[in-house]
Amino acid sequence: MKSSVFTFALFLLTFSAACSLSYAQKVSVIPLVPAANWRLAETQKLGLDALQSHGGDPAVEREYGVRGIEVRTYELDRSRAKVVLEPASDVSAAYGLFTYYQNESMHAQKSIQLAVTGPEVSLMARGRTFIRFLHPAGSHLGENDLRALLIFVGGTHATSDSLANLPTPLPSSGLIPGSEKYIIGPEVAGRLLPNLAATAIGFEQGAEVQIGAYTLGNSRATMMEVSYPNPQIARLRFGAMSAALGLNQDRPNALSARREGSFIFLALKADSKEMANKLLDRFNVSQQLSWDEKYPGDKTIGRQLFELVMGNVFLTLVLAGGGVLGGLLIVLSRRVTAKLFPELEWGHPEADRLIRLRLQ
Repeated sequence: MKSSVFTFALFLLTFSAACSLSYAQKVSVIPLVPAANWRLAETQKLGLDALQSHGGDPAVEREYGVRGIEVRTYELDRSRAKVVLEPASDVSAAYGLFTYYQNESMHAQKSIQLAVTGPEVSLMARGRTFIRFLHPAGSHLGENDLRALLIFVGGTHATSDSLANLPTPLPSSGLIPGSEKYIIGPEVAGRLLPNLAATAIGFEQGAEVQIGAYTLGNSRATMMEVSYPNPQIARLRFGAMSAALGLNQDRPNALSARREGSFIFLALKADSKEMANKLLDRFNVSQQLSWDEKYPGDKTIGRQLFELVMGNVFLTLVLAGGGVLGGLLIVLSRRVTAKLFPELEWGHPEADRLIRLRLQ
């Protein structure tokens, strides 16, 4: 009887341990890459004016170098999604479109570089192409399905070359996500900075502008960074801005600004001068010395190529002349040595000496 009770108790203990072990081994598997099977159904190449029906603004895209668009239709089961590809003039222009259309209501896609998603559209920048993903209306697509479409079209990472050509990001401390904008022309500057004269910035002299909204305590202000090709242009533009905008004046609502090297920083919409100065202190410019080529001035491409070819010809003649001159110096030095110092071997090369055998 005791043996039966002991056997039954051992069985219950073993069964309980097995159940606990099987329950503990149940894990949740989260796929790193969604497995939605999207496929390309249709492709159309359209003019720039067709952007009006796809959520874009032709005037804005034209300033960033877009001349035409490609509209693709992708299918997943019974759902269809349109993707608009806009080739810009370069990598930074595509990034500018990406920043222009993003807003603070969008969120960044996890593990996907340069991609954000909003309620009705997702945006992505890949190389010199800006990509707009239009969410299908009335569709029951989940977040993973949309994320799979982004990965299927643009991948998860941008190339290292394209990332290297992007403008230096704004300081991240206090920056509100989705508020940063990259501006390269007066059209977009007039829309994003209506109270600031775009002519004072000097886009015709190579100006590039970045703006972003920052928080400092309970206050909010907009910071503006303008970069120029060299410090000389920045100094001239800073003087023009000071005259046109009344920078750093001792009066209410005066704009605070600072110039460092080839950069100009402005605090816009700041509640006080103290807040503006604190935000300006977050922007620091570090300089390093690097070799640079002489500015070609107004020379045409043909003239520059001609000077390059003639420079190579001159270098070849100099090297050839140096070789000939070196050979002549060697011959002359041997002859002079043979006359003045006949006992030295330098004046009597081995090729000129005869070996005589005196045999009897």
